[in-house]
Amino acid sequence: MKLKMPIILITILLLSFYGCKEKIEKAPVIALENFFKNPEKSRYQISPDGKYFSYMAPYEKRMNIFVQERGKDSIIQLTKETDRDIAGYFWPNNSQILFVKDQGGNENFWLYGVNIDGTNEVCYTEFEGVRTQIIDDLPDIEEEVIIGLNKRNPQIFDPYRLNIKTGEMKMIAENPGNIDSWIFDHDGKLRAATVVEGVNASLLYRETETDEWKTVLTTSFKESLAPSFFTFDNKNLIAISNLNRDKSAVVEFDIANGKELKVLYENPDYDVDGVSFSRKRKVLTAATFTSWKQEMHFFDDESKKLFDRLEKDLGQYQLGVSAISKDENVLIIRTYSDRSLGAYYIYDRESDKLDKITDVSPWINENDMATVNPIKYNSRDGLTINGYLTLPKGYTMETAKNLPVVVNPHGGPWARDGWGFNPEIQFLANRGYAVFQMNFRGSTGYGKEFWMKSFKQWGKTMQNDITDGVEWLINEGIADKERIAIYGGSYGGYATLAGVTFTPDLYACGVDYVGVSSIFSWINAIPAYWEPYRKMLYEMVGDPVADSLLLAEASPLFHVDKIKVPMLVAQGANDPRVPKPESDQIVEALKGKGIAVEYIVKDNEGHGFRNEENRFDLYRSMEKFLAQHIGDSIPPKK
Repeated sequence: MKLKMPIILITILLLSFYGCKEKIEKAPVIALENFFKNPEKSRYQISPDGKYFSYMAPYEKRMNIFVQERGKDSIIQLTKETDRDIAGYFWPNNSQILFVKDQGGNENFWLYGVNIDGTNEVCYTEFEGVRTQIIDDLPDIEEEVIIGLNKRNPQIFDPYRLNIKTGEMKMIAENPGNIDSWIFDHDGKLRAATVVEGVNASLLYRETETDEWKTVLTTSFKESLAPSFFTFDNKNLIAISNLNRDKSAVVEFDIANGKELKVLYENPDYDVDGVSFSRKRKVLTAATFTSWKQEMHFFDDESKKLFDRLEKDLGQYQLGVSAISKDENVLIIRTYSDRSLGAYYIYDRESDKLDKITDVSPWINENDMATVNPIKYNSRDGLTINGYLTLPKGYTMETAKNLPVVVNPHGGPWARDGWGFNPEIQFLANRGYAVFQMNFRGSTGYGKEFWMKSFKQWGKTMQNDITDGVEWLINEGIADKERIAIYGGSYGGYATLAGVTFTPDLYACGVDYVGVSSIFSWINAIPAYWEPYRKMLYEMVGDPVADSLLLAEASPLFHVDKIKVPMLVAQGANDPRVPKPESDQIVEALKGKGIAVEYIVKDNEGHGFRNEENRFDLYRSMEKFLAQHIGDSIPPKK
């Protein structure tokens, strides 16, 4: 339910603990805006020839694209968007940049192009109500990209070959209604596709673009073979697969005959979540997985030596390669930690020179930030639940006693929380709250069985995992049981509403951010392009007809009489994933029952607040709300 942009990461930082045994030395109170304002510069990339680098920076409070030639001080501003941030961008060649943006958070992204001298900005996909996908950037074909459009049918995406010099666009294949992804080989030829048919998934293949498609594999959606890219001879696939195993692994797959040839890497405890390769050297480089941090398995010595070299200078942080030139000699390196948004560096392999470009948020002093501690506990039915506990600066796991706590379940729900710098978490910790995050059942990365245990368990065992974690905090003496709030966004917003509804004595207040209040109305309002996944959604969440009792029991809207604590609700008016009526109806019901509720609606936002001023409003309200209901000024009850 959310977009992800993969990045190569390596774990190289040991967890350290801060605090003293006697007096608790608190961090200075840091201005709210410092946590939530736009970064100074971020999302650095490099031109294919390595001559220029680009980045995003604020212009009139919106993130826009800038270009700078390496070794020179002059900067060219390519875009001047003032209504909404650029959502993403990339270099298709040495002379152009392509970028996408939507309108007011509706997620109907349009694709734009602009020359790197700032001239000739053009919109390629200005179709009302149509969403653009980037299917393949075709790095070896400078004037073309493959995009997907749901122009012909709002529910499905057809692939188009777009000439970014002329704007000519040609449909490559017509989606028959069940294809959800298209896979191109290294020569830019459409050779494979994945199909969704109800609760089954299939893999299609053809030897050439003139051949007929044939189905080579069909499985339940509970098992997956996710193609990453073709092998370098364009014969087989490198894929991430959990076929006949619990944990996803990197495999080589014989696509012509529909069978796995060999496992290239698997981890006994965690799903592999990514695999990368060298286009120049034509070798696999690394696989990534997430334990409590992102970790990496190297396939070749050269990649290992590269990261060892970078670790020599930057080893106190986690590292990621965010961009690389076509000859793979110039790299953009990103650092980060749990207490820092880090910095960008440029590394020249030939000269072995590593230069710092910029800090992402230089106004944040990492020494004033809180440590994010990995924790684990057992659910009532015996599952091990992993999570994170962030304590206000000065506290350790040994000295933290009777603290006010903000419980923060993640969105998704088929996603997970990870270790790194989270401005929300650091803001709350700076205000004196311990922040508790947990990867409840259904969270990704822990294998197929753990994921499937969440099916049809909204408000039930999934919620129990959250409750059991809160009880663990209370039993450990960390949490003041009278000063516990719950806050989350998207599914986390649903979990917030479920928490104050189904365990009404556990929380002192709740903050629901774009959360589902009625599973019935939410499922009925899903975006058109989710329609092919409806039957899967029914199996994972529940069928509104066959499972009507189950969903009624799990929908907070129908049990609003159980809620007895004050609420803060925030919503974007243009949200396509959790539409505004989800918040409208719970707010109306709460007011009808006499429950104190504050409602924040932003007309120019969607699924979460991206505009800086709207973030400020939300967190100012949250700060005041939490201080009023669980803050330090509230004496603990005896």
